[in-house]
Amino acid sequence: MKEAVLDTSETAERTAPTPAPVAATTDTPPAKKGTDWWGEIKGIFWLVLIVLGFHSFIAKPFYIPSESMLPGLRIGDRLVVSKFAYGWSFVSPTIPDPVAIFESVVLRRPVESWSVGLPFIHGRLFGRLPTRGDVVIVTPPGTHNDYIKRVIGLPGDTLAVRGGTVILNGKPVARGPLHYVDLPVDTNSPCSETDYFGAKRPAPGGGYVCHLPIVTETLPNGRRYDTVDLEPDSPGDNYGPITIPADHVFLMGDNRDRSADSRFALSQLGLGGPVPYENLGGRAEFITFSLDGDATLNPLTWWGSIRSHRAGISLHPQQTQ
Repeated sequence: MKEAVLDTSETAERTAPTPAPVAATTDTPPAKKGTDWWGEIKGIFWLVLIVLGFHSFIAKPFYIPSESMLPGLRIGDRLVVSKFAYGWSFVSPTIPDPVAIFESVVLRRPVESWSVGLPFIHGRLFGRLPTRGDVVIVTPPGTHNDYIKRVIGLPGDTLAVRGGTVILNGKPVARGPLHYVDLPVDTNSPCSETDYFGAKRPAPGGGYVCHLPIVTETLPNGRRYDTVDLEPDSPGDNYGPITIPADHVFLMGDNRDRSADSRFALSQLGLGGPVPYENLGGRAEFITFSLDGDATLNPLTWWGSIRSHRAGISLHPQQTQ
């Protein structure tokens, strides 16, 4: 009797599990999502809000457009202004004016300011008076313009100017001897004959310099700075006396014969006397960089137009020992 033999290979073949079908693959990429325009708008909104908040409450850049603060500040200087130095007032917020920006940028019309001004509000939040000698940004009453001047008189002071000498509380402010400085002449500082007759002179190494007469003033608190004394009898060389009201400051430019400041009426583009301290927009801290005015739209001209020696200059007056 033959024994049955099991053909294991055939049995295994018959009993092996059937492989599962492989899912078909496609080359179709996932559908692209549309641009989230609302998200983009929200992002831009928050970015603008952060920038405006920083400008309004912390610090903002400032451009020097005039020579009223020579020799310390020149046209083309860019500064940092701290907005919190004296607390905050109605002039502190930076509120863009879209209409003014459009007229200035697109229509090329002259506008007073790119910002919307708030109505006058008495007082300052965490307010405090500046220190005599501070360089400050001020908005003249009734305007939206920003000026830069130096604090000379404080509330309660009696102030007069006689022959160009400032007299505070009956005592002349100390003045050093007349000396001269030579400022380089460039496009932003042309040293025009109209303003500085006979001051433009050839420089030893080429080019020109503006040879300016300088007098160093020292205030009663020991802070000192240079002023330009061009003429012996200019319109602002005799003023007052006046008593500065409470919560007001008296401001003057360092370029005494070329500065419209508290000595001059608003109709003369001055500050109209002592200025309410609410009109102070901040304190000038230091120069970030300065341009000589030769830059064009060509990026290759940008580096060459920088006055490299002016970056980082502090705008706090020196203190005598």
